[in-house]
Amino acid sequence: MKRVRGNHRPAAADRLDPALRPVLWVAILASFIAFLDGAIVNVALPAIGEDLGGGLALQQWVVDAYLLTLGALILIAGSLSDGFGRVRILRLGLVLFGAASLACALAPTGAVLVASRAVQGAGGALLVPSSLALIMSSYRGAAQARAIGIWTGWTGTSAVAGPLLGGLLVDLSSWRWIFAINVLPIAVTLLILGRLKAGPSVRSRPPVDLVGAVLAAFGLAGVVFALIEQQRFGWAHPVIAGSLALGLASFAAFLWWEGRTAHPMMPLRLFRVRNFGVGNIATAFIYAALSLGMLMIVLFLQQVGGFSATQAGLATIPVAVLMLLLSGTFGGLAGKYGPRLFMAAGPMVLGAGYLLMTAAGTPLDFPAEVLPGLLVCGLGLAITVAPLTAGILAAVGPGESGIGSAINNAVSRIAGLIAVAFAGVILGGALDADGFRRMLVVVALLAFAGGLVSALGIRNPPASGPSATGPDADPRELRGGKR
Repeated sequence: MKRVRGNHRPAAADRLDPALRPVLWVAILASFIAFLDGAIVNVALPAIGEDLGGGLALQQWVVDAYLLTLGALILIAGSLSDGFGRVRILRLGLVLFGAASLACALAPTGAVLVASRAVQGAGGALLVPSSLALIMSSYRGAAQARAIGIWTGWTGTSAVAGPLLGGLLVDLSSWRWIFAINVLPIAVTLLILGRLKAGPSVRSRPPVDLVGAVLAAFGLAGVVFALIEQQRFGWAHPVIAGSLALGLASFAAFLWWEGRTAHPMMPLRLFRVRNFGVGNIATAFIYAALSLGMLMIVLFLQQVGGFSATQAGLATIPVAVLMLLLSGTFGGLAGKYGPRLFMAAGPMVLGAGYLLMTAAGTPLDFPAEVLPGLLVCGLGLAITVAPLTAGILAAVGPGESGIGSAINNAVSRIAGLIAVAFAGVILGGALDADGFRRMLVVVALLAFAGGLVSALGIRNPPASGPSATGPDADPRELRGGKR
């Protein structure tokens, strides 16, 4: 009997090819490094401020410098990944991120630290789309969905495990180690990456969309600056009004330019693909809820519940464990049955978890008032994230998986950044038990909105859809050059 290949193997269609294991490890490590750094710094901010001075303004910019460059440049990084090859762009991103991490660890002043964080964000922008594009280039069908699930489980835990690691490093040593520690996983990733053949570019190299990149950067920076600083200056202040006007005008010009230029870094035509467009709307709601909700939980446990930085990090472990254990399973199920059910149900479960925590008060009874909600949130995330990622990227051709991943990651990061910028408005200027409960209701509604958008808009692709049969570069180029 003739052997059936690819997505039509008679058994274990979602089994991962052992020969591609280095590809999966590189993708996991590269993304984990970028995501972990975005989460680990929060618990170290008081120590950074005490050491370098600068007050709250410095602490805000230590976070925002990284997120602004990451969000602004991740789109053009996706185009570079598709045009110059995933392995080449990954290597460049790792070297840039490692050098910036050392500069952060050795920073003598707040200004140097902020500048180094901005460079870190640029390096992180190169890592995420290229790492996921490696998976999209190497796996097919249910195996691809399962690989994305494993990637999601490992990298997704960084957002909740980061506070734990950061708290331990700050409490036991120095805040500088939260940056210096990046050098070790970067070195390991570069060693594994050396086993992969760079191969030819995925497509011909178009001109880099520098105009689009500049407009995106000004649009994001202007809007985010206004949202964060309006609490200090007020909406009527010329600095805030001017920043907001510049940001909105730049964003409008960015959309106009992307529809006009021959080589856009964010092809607007992709949003006409139903699952891609709808999936990114759902992503905005879900990641706004996730980013704002998890940040508020960590801060509430410390500022109201009396937890130390390490204890607050430990409290997030249940979410990380559930993500790690279950994301691969739900990614495989979504590959077999389609993403719609999981993208609709998962955010609803996530929102229910947030609502469970509205019982929290003072004094705080963590096992009864917070832990059950965290467990439900972890389950909701495990159900959601891998099917969401796989469903969105399966909607575009494999040759554009880099830019597709970049757009989706940009949407998620920008949604989280804007949601966090609104935190002060929702809380009313102070984080207390009442403000925390009010915040949880808001993030639950955001999660519910993401599930509703998915339920109404996502369509399950046919079994022989693009994720199973789409053309792409020969994945054998990633197997250490063996043919």
